[in-house]
Amino acid sequence: MLKRKETILDRTFNIGLLLKGANAVLEIIGGIALFFLPPERMNQLIKLITRDELAEDPKSWLMNQLLLWGSTFSISTQHLAILYLLTHGIIKLLAIILLWKKKLWAYPLSVLMFVGFIAYQMYDFVQKPSIGLVLLTVLDLVMIILTVLEYFKMKKTIT
Repeated sequence: MLKRKETILDRTFNIGLLLKGANAVLEIIGGIALFFLPPERMNQLIKLITRDELAEDPKSWLMNQLLLWGSTFSISTQHLAILYLLTHGIIKLLAIILLWKKKLWAYPLSVLMFVGFIAYQMYDFVQKPSIGLVLLTVLDLVMIILTVLEYFKMKKTIT
């Protein structure tokens, strides 16, 4: 394979891969951690985390939302969160590894994967709006653009 000069696009793509890879690893770790953290413990942990902040500011929106979320965290919510985090994280990590290894067939597959994630995130956003989902979706959109550009660049160097 010919060695080519790294461009800003290449660097940006690699930074995006690192960010998405780190996100995937954190999702996997989070899924595993949730497996060992029963809902009662989760609620106790959230109460412990929010206690001092709510003593200072009882109207803190973020702390009250976290407390509300903890009080509604059930075993079925836990199972759903574990399943989501592990499958999402593992699929994303595998795609990132394949892109990092420059497997040409992985580029279109990854674009489809990112589109699927965006579709789910938009569905989830309609159910419960979150700035985190918006940021994750923007990152996925950027990764789609970078992946498509990198794919055409790779195809051009191969032919």
